[in-house]
Amino acid sequence: MQTSLQGIARKAKQDSKYKFGNLYTMIDKQALYMAWKNIKKSSSPGIDKETAKEFKGNLDSNIESILTELKSKKYKARLVKRVNIPKGEGKTRPLGLPALRDKIIQRAATTILEAIYEQDFLKSSYGYRPKSGAQKAVREMTKELMGKYSYIVEADIRSFFDNINHERLIRMLQERIKDKTFIKLIKKWLKAGILDVDGKVINPQTGCPQGSVISPILANIYLHYSLDLWFEKIVKPRCKGEAYLCRVADDFICAFRYKEEADRFYRVLGKRLSKFNLELAEEKTKIISFSRFRKYENTSFEFLGFEFRWRVSSKGKDIIARRTSRKKLKKSLKAFTQWCKENRHNRIKRIVEELNVKLRGYFNYYGVIGNSKGLYDFYRPAMKILYKWLNRRSQRRSFTWEEFDKKMRWYGLIRPKITEKIDNQIRIEDCFA
Repeated sequence: MQTSLQGIARKAKQDSKYKFGNLYTMIDKQALYMAWKNIKKSSSPGIDKETAKEFKGNLDSNIESILTELKSKKYKARLVKRVNIPKGEGKTRPLGLPALRDKIIQRAATTILEAIYEQDFLKSSYGYRPKSGAQKAVREMTKELMGKYSYIVEADIRSFFDNINHERLIRMLQERIKDKTFIKLIKKWLKAGILDVDGKVINPQTGCPQGSVISPILANIYLHYSLDLWFEKIVKPRCKGEAYLCRVADDFICAFRYKEEADRFYRVLGKRLSKFNLELAEEKTKIISFSRFRKYENTSFEFLGFEFRWRVSSKGKDIIARRTSRKKLKKSLKAFTQWCKENRHNRIKRIVEELNVKLRGYFNYYGVIGNSKGLYDFYRPAMKILYKWLNRRSQRRSFTWEEFDKKMRWYGLIRPKITEKIDNQIRIEDCFA
């Protein structure tokens, strides 16, 4: 971290009311080079079709060009290209693809915001944060729920990224930032036109496009003020029993010791979110009885791709069992089938090399203690799918199952492995989501 960023982080931690100025000038040449280094180079190009390879070919000149635009205050956010990606069950979700130069500036601005807000964010927030993520949330939530909780409120915010209120978000940012030029820069990204798939330009009045580099930190800031602080400062103090919140991006669950407190929270949650232009998906929001003393109810809930359920271990102890959710398993196998179709004509060696990368990501995410069966529930059907598509490379069958299995072992195809002790961060989107 740059010395200036360390100073910001230190000041933010020391004084929770301090408002920062002169942030815009921190987006200098060094910050832009660091931002270029940290953006994902393999991402699809935006509206200008400029690729990372092309940008790198004249890197110094391109960085200078961006810096000149910023210093002269002539920088304008380009249109965001919208694409629709499969979400499962025939549904899609929109993904925004900003121009490469916008990504670089956004990455630099995000680094500054992280230096400030990482000191403010609560422990209950895990998603889109450095050295945090879904696996850490699953691990720590499991430990926490072994305590004195009996009811889970499982909630879902409908189209969260599309409904972020711009004015509310700006007021939230102004709680910590007094640099008007820096705020204006963020406004430009929020108001940037969106080129829809049908060629129409949409001028957004609300929302923050998923896929934008700065969207994750802005989303966390929005939910920090609208949900996290409210739960910590208003909900918990009014509960007689324990209350707990675990949030990863816009996915969250809340746990309560007493049913009346879970009921009360359930009743007011929708009203609270509506103040911030957010809406609960009623069909996906419910209260679940979840107690070690009522295991006979055999209740469960799903969160972050896992199913959580109380059971008794082989040693006679009450434990929370975690396994891959059926919905995610089905989705993963569908994505794997598509991958096999697209890659079946490659050489076996290359197929195994690419497959190992994806399988390693899958096992690192789902390889929690007690989920061996869940891993093999994916691995065994996946191997049958791969065998089927490799045998379709020609009109006659290429090899028997025994020959296929031998080839996979020869080329070093990895097998399921419990990896919970490995403290690395894997994005589930990078494997078979």
